Amino acid sequence: MSETITIRRLDADAAMACVNALADVLVDCVEGGASVSFMLPFPREKALAFWRGVAEGVARKERVLLVAQEEDGTIAGTVQLITAQPDNQPHRADVAKMLVHRRARRRGVAQRLINAVEHVARNEGKSVLVLDTVTGGDAERLYARAGWQRAGVVPNYALMPDGAFCATTFYYRLL
Repeated sequence: MSETITIRRLDADAAMACVNALADVLVDCVEGGASVSFMLPFPREKALAFWRGVAEGVARKERVLLVAQEEDGTIAGTVQLITAQPDNQPHRADVAKMLVHRRARRRGVAQRLINAVEHVARNEGKSVLVLDTVTGGDAERLYARAGWQRAGVVPNYALMPDGAFCATTFYYRLL
């Protein structure tokens, strides 16, 4: 149940301290077939390097990193809010890398994360959020239930970790 999950915003030091645990979630998602920018085989060092870069982005105040933690401190999921935008888009942010470990799915973790990232976005003065996800995936149902609007689909936009093409659906949310 999601009541055993705590959503936390990590500062740069905490993000760097959690790189190994975040890499566990990312590796699990990629190995489970999630199209989240990485291909198989997916070496752990690549996941660690990715999360170190995210922590550096948090330090530069270019992004916000949220994690969903179990009672024992294990990270069950994560999401990012990319706040660094062009000068003409200070009101907008991108939601990125919504990841939930396979062992924690179907427990409301993703719903808690999307609610939390929207709350943070409001507090950061953002009024338009944008994200993309694999067309036909479970995340599409989550975003629709959460009130996100479907903007459209781009065929063959990305690759699945196994190299197969996948369409990508873009969503937005006005806060």
